[in-house]
Order: sequence, then structure tokens, then C-alpha cells
Amino acid sequence: MRHLMLSAVAAIALAAPALAEDVTIATAQGDVTLPANPATVAVYDIAALDSLTALGVQVQGVPDNLYLPALKETVTAEPVGTLFEPDLEKLAALNPDLIIVAGRSATQKQAVERVATAIDMTLGTDVLAAAKDRITAYGTLFSRQDRAAELNTELDGKIAALHAAAEGKGTALVIMTNGPKMAAYGEGSRFGWLHSVTGMPQAITSLDPTANHGSALSPELIADANPDWLFVLDRGAAIGETGQSAQATLDTPLIQGTTAWSNGQVVYLPSSEIYVAAGGYHALNTVIDTLTEALTK
Repeated sequence: MRHLMLSAVAAIALAAPALAEDVTIATAQGDVTLPANPATVAVYDIAALDSLTALGVQVQGVPDNLYLPALKETVTAEPVGTLFEPDLEKLAALNPDLIIVAGRSATQKQAVERVATAIDMTLGTDVLAAAKDRITAYGTLFSRQDRAAELNTELDGKIAALHAAAEGKGTALVIMTNGPKMAAYGEGSRFGWLHSVTGMPQAITSLDPTANHGSALSPELIADANPDWLFVLDRGAAIGETGQSAQATLDTPLIQGTTAWSNGQVVYLPSSEIYVAAGGYHALNTVIDTLTEALTK
């Protein structure tokens, strides 16, 4: 009997650390210590969901719009609100062990914490470094460290290939259209990482890196800058709005006279991937592949 009791105690002692193991991961609000391998997870960020999917992590709660076709096809989870407004009733019914917010949903962290522990995984303007950090953190949290390392190595390889393809290709101007309106983004700004990932200098050097909505742009300014390449994001297309397309907005005599337009060097970026899911593993790959293909033609 004593032998059986000792065996049972030993078994419990061996099992307890696995059940109670905590891990510390980096978040947008500093390091956070959490129980590893949360069983039920709600995610209110498309980039986070994208990277978790790449790691093979299944989540149970998601926003009602996943934006990316690949996620719509592969993710099966309960809708628990939108990116901007969680449905606390549905969230409570899910009874999650962990809630992940970021970017557009970061302001809802305090609200969802009424239901369960929440972490903010917002990316900064250094999207490439932050994306890899988040993949590493998710790998640690869900015991997928080896897979996380593989994903980051694959990203490094693609980034190096893109940088090589862009070498000596001249200047670039990153533009976001919103119907007939245009804004430009330079290094250090929201989409400035496109300059970092390509190594291409910006055609307009006076852009404000702190302007979250970009620097207002006109056909005259584009013509004066005469960029070698135009990298274009269509905001309306990214969020499924109808209206004037980026192609229609740029199709003016002044822009037609630029080197970028004349040489067929206008690259229309995968809109949802860069606007809604920037920093997600698959989204990053899609954007990088698009740029690499255009720059190697």
C-alpha cells in the first residue's frame, strides 16, 4: 500500500510541472508571464491569427471578418465580435483561457480582460523585426519553438532575396489611395518598412515619419519627385469598399509622365495583406513575393 501511495505521489509530482508550467513572452506592453499552451484562445487581430495559423495553432474565437482569403478558407472558429468591438457576451460563452488583441483591437484590452487574461501583441513601425518577435513569442507560448524558428529563417531568406532584387533599382514612393485621395509613407512611418525590406531610398525625402495617415499627396508632387517605382496600396480594396480604384486615381497625365509609369514599374500591393494583416507570416510572404517578382522582371 505504501509503495502504491508513493507511486501515485510521484506521478502527480511529475505531471504537475507540465500542467502548471509558465512561460514569459514579449508583448507590446512588456514581458508577460502566462501558463503555456492555453487551450481556448480568442484572437482579435488578423496578423496574429495569420502567424498563429502558420505555426499550426488552432484558435477558437475570431473577428467576424477575416479579410484574407486564405484565412477564410482554413480557419474555423466562432465569431466573437469585430476588430474594433468585441462581443463580450459571445466571448464569455467561449470561456477563453487567453485573449489576444493588437493594432485596431488594442484599445479593447481592458474591456475583454473582464472575461479572461488578455495580451497586447501590437506591432510597431519596425514591422519586420516585430513580426519575427511575435512569431517567436507565439512559438514559446504554444510550445512550437522549432516551427517558429523555421518560419523566421524562411522570412530572413525571402527578405534577403528581395533586398538583392531591389539593389540598384532606383527610388521608390509608397502610396496609399483612398478613393481619389492619396498619401505617401516614408521610412519610419506605418508602411515605411517597405523601404527597409527593399533598401530602396524614398523618392520624396521630406515625408513626415510620424504621420499615421501619411503625408498628403497630389499628382503634381509625384511628378516632381519622379520616382523610379511606385508601390501602391488601395485602402478601399483592402477593406472591401467599392469606389474609385487605385489604378483610376493614379491614371493622370502627370503621373503617366513619371519614370515609374513609363517603365511599367507601378506595383499594386496585396491590399488586405499589407493594410489589415501587416506582420502576419503569410501576409508578409505575399507582400514580399509580390515585390520580388516585380523587381526581378
